[in-house]
Amino acid sequence: MLQRNQISGDTTQPLGVIAGGGALPLAVVEAAAKSGRSLHVLAFRGNSDAGLRAFPHTMMRWGEIGKIFQTLHRTGCKDVVLVGSLKRPQLMDIRPDGGFFYNLPSIFKLMQGGDDSVLSRVVRLFESKGFRVVGAHDIAPHLVAPRGPLGQLQPSAKDLTDIALGLKVVRALGALDVGQAAAVSRGYVLAVEAAEGTDEMLRRCARLHQWGLKSASGVLVKCSKPGQELRVDMPAIGPNTVELAAAAGLRGIAVAAGRVLVANPQLMLETAESLGLFVVGVDEHDDTPFEKISNEA
Repeated sequence: MLQRNQISGDTTQPLGVIAGGGALPLAVVEAAAKSGRSLHVLAFRGNSDAGLRAFPHTMMRWGEIGKIFQTLHRTGCKDVVLVGSLKRPQLMDIRPDGGFFYNLPSIFKLMQGGDDSVLSRVVRLFESKGFRVVGAHDIAPHLVAPRGPLGQLQPSAKDLTDIALGLKVVRALGALDVGQAAAVSRGYVLAVEAAEGTDEMLRRCARLHQWGLKSASGVLVKCSKPGQELRVDMPAIGPNTVELAAAAGLRGIAVAAGRVLVANPQLMLETAESLGLFVVGVDEHDDTPFEKISNEA
């Protein structure tokens, strides 16, 4: 089961939260507030959870780079966490301000290369402005997946064999900065994650039912990539991931222990139990997780 750990870090410093979409930003904000830490949320219009507006916040539009930095300075937020998913904006939704044009050379550099290099440059951009970038896992460590079964259901020996293969596949993908997830069933790689993301990969798997896969089998394996900038891009799963994995006909989900966030963990586990899926945390560098998972159950 997920454990409620103590929040780490210096809680006396104001925290700036640049919030994307999904459930994780609100969970991180609530964890920071519960610790007594002052904070200020910078939320994107049309993308961020409405619940964030219950906290001190500033609404942003795409392209308002100067407003981001000015707001962080004005509110005294030297520590910054970037969390949540971001949708690509429509061209008409972008409202560049003076700070956007001032930082245009850096922004052009940000757009070059794969995800890992882009996100590393994002961190360096904030650091160049005098901020310290911290990870969502530093603010809300209870959201990090632990080792072993997260709920009551456990993987079978066949599932563990698929997990071991999935770990090898995801490591190979990650070395090329391609993706961080794969679906494996009965020793076959059903799908690998690319630019479309985990959700779309699982939707592709669901269509395999049309090819004769009648019974539930296989696993979703999700890990971080080698050298991935976990402060701004730690992989995550949540209730929606569980629902899509079930719709894809999989039996469970294996994630890298200590390196994957679980959004809304209670609801995720309740959803997994109701759909008959196991969720387990494994060592992403261990190709033989069999005995260890059994012993930790």
